Amino acid sequence: MTQKGQPKKLTPVSVLHYIRLVYRSVLFLTALVLYIIGRIRHSEFMMNSILEQPMILNVIWLVFVVEMFQRFFPSRLESPGSQKQFAGNYMKSGETNIRIQDNNATMLVALLWICFNAVFGALHMTGLLDDGIMVLLCCAYSVCDMICILFFCPFQSWFLKNKCCSTCRIYNWDYAMMFTPLFFVRNLYAWSLLAMSLVLMIRWEITFYRHPERFSEQTNEYLRCENCTEKLCTHKKQLHSLWKRIADFTAERKRFLKKKST
Repeated sequence: MTQKGQPKKLTPVSVLHYIRLVYRSVLFLTALVLYIIGRIRHSEFMMNSILEQPMILNVIWLVFVVEMFQRFFPSRLESPGSQKQFAGNYMKSGETNIRIQDNNATMLVALLWICFNAVFGALHMTGLLDDGIMVLLCCAYSVCDMICILFFCPFQSWFLKNKCCSTCRIYNWDYAMMFTPLFFVRNLYAWSLLAMSLVLMIRWEITFYRHPERFSEQTNEYLRCENCTEKLCTHKKQLHSLWKRIADFTAERKRFLKKKST
């Protein structure tokens, strides 16, 4: 049994999140290198540079197709945030009052995201941004997605106000948001990823409107802390505590050096 104050071990779900952060970062850096190589060779688009090495393109495409495909089915290695849509994860609490306090903010998030990416789309259509930048943007979004889960989520903190990822109203919007820039890239690989992500999001929304009781902590005990298989809140608190200790140590060290110099 873990003693009070002793750091808790990462759960399998959390470990998978960190693994995704690593390989998504590698994919982003790979795409960035390919883009730079393409520009050095005066290639018009990064796609030309990737198509010279189809294995890389196939790996990038396959990684995200597999990730999204898994979301269509129940899995113990996925976050409760994405798994609450399934009937098998609905644990009746006995309450009938469905409360989803962040539901009204979803439209605001959607509007802001569309407007934000419309800027990049407009720049792409005017020729100021090429396909390579749009692909890099998607890869960057994929890394930011994991940062939101593991460290800090602006959507949670500033708009939705949900307690954690498990109760997030828009959890399965992540891939659709990630691949939004691909709407402007005329490529079969790009559009297939975007189409699959939209199907995933549409299914999520249909399930929400048909079975809202699965998405509420009041009616679904699966979303309550005692039943959580992720425990990311614990590790976030540990990380915040670590950063605070580092900041305090740095500040104390600066004061010491300043006092010593005088």
